[in-house]
Amino acid sequence: MSRRTTEFCDGISRRSVVKAGLTGLMGLSLPDILRLKAHAAERGHSKQDTAIIFLELAGGPTQHETYDPKPNAPSDYRGPLSPINTAVPGVQFSEFMEAQARVLDKMAIIRSIHHDSGSHSTSSHLTQTGYYLRDRQNRENEMPSIGCITSRVRGSNAEGIPAYVSLPRDMRYGRAAWLGKGFNPFITARDADAKNFEVPNLTLLRGLTAERMRDRQSLLKGFDATREIIDNKGVGDAIDQYTKEAFEMVAGDAARKAFDLSQEDQNTRERYGMTAFGQNILLARRLVEHGVTVASVRVTGPSWDDHRDLVKRMREKGVPYDRAFAALVEDLHERGLDKKVMVVAMGEFGRTPKFNKNAGRDHWGRVMSVALAGGGIKTGQVIGASDDKGGTPADAPYRPENVLAMLYRHLGIDPAATFPDHSGRPRYILERRDLITELI
Repeated sequence: MSRRTTEFCDGISRRSVVKAGLTGLMGLSLPDILRLKAHAAERGHSKQDTAIIFLELAGGPTQHETYDPKPNAPSDYRGPLSPINTAVPGVQFSEFMEAQARVLDKMAIIRSIHHDSGSHSTSSHLTQTGYYLRDRQNRENEMPSIGCITSRVRGSNAEGIPAYVSLPRDMRYGRAAWLGKGFNPFITARDADAKNFEVPNLTLLRGLTAERMRDRQSLLKGFDATREIIDNKGVGDAIDQYTKEAFEMVAGDAARKAFDLSQEDQNTRERYGMTAFGQNILLARRLVEHGVTVASVRVTGPSWDDHRDLVKRMREKGVPYDRAFAALVEDLHERGLDKKVMVVAMGEFGRTPKFNKNAGRDHWGRVMSVALAGGGIKTGQVIGASDDKGGTPADAPYRPENVLAMLYRHLGIDPAATFPDHSGRPRYILERRDLITELI
């Protein structure tokens, strides 16, 4: 599985840049997070021990070659792959989704998600924030993502643990916009299948203790090499109680243990697959088990932007993705986490119902399939349907915002809540917030 830079057809590189090991740490602005958490507690906001894992199928997966095969369609629509039966009678998946087919009784598939954009940027922003990107050339969030909203409202489920973690890098539009950089995700900066995997953001500060942090001068002296970077982020001027707790979060034992994938037994690791997909998804499970509230996994390499050689590219990524997702679903049930943790696997759009001249499928926002599991939803079902060629919803049409509304419901966050944007205008978390009733 390649770990090279992923590049979509719009030419935007998704390279993760780690500067002096500080990218994730400084992006957190943890003192701000802790202050706001304290303020929220003072206002009496409730907290519940729930979490989500968001599998970002970046690039836009094909519905036909995953969860919505069309075996009776003409050959240039159905494609060369075969349908297979699932654990639910009468429901079929495409052949590369074999492991998930066996556990569909513990999953739900929505085949009728749709929206109006074929742009990677606009569509990714929609599926991760609930709002279209107004300027499709904007590479920064215009609205905060679900992980950042959750970090702002809920915080983490355990002390010393970040609320929102992205593996191995943030989602395409997984950042905080006008909420402030203090709610951006903590990133691992590398795939969890790397030899001797460690998170630079944690190993950088190894050795720092609360005793050392009590002395401002000692702390700053210990950061001489990076003091300029830290001060530019406003951390050097915020050495107070919350800053001390912030450094404890990334330097203390709780975070290090949560990120220590070597604590998982080898059988479990192999069950997920010794691939970037498998180990990143396993680490996401480990993180939510240890108190992370939102873990996102960027499931790419190659991306799902399959304009050509779709079958070959699907074999490369579809098989390890399928294995890891199925392992996650079963693992959550075996550990008694299936009510606590909700999982969603969603790209930014589907693919054209007809194969193109390069043996691929192009961008198609008019219908897409989304997979969910856990969170106490009603499983063992397919919700909605696409037409006979897989081009438009034919039954129970839903939108990405409805999926996000279900995730917010699970997290105990009211999507009708508002926050002021840069201009002071109150903005709803979601403007479209109807639930997917079949899941409840």
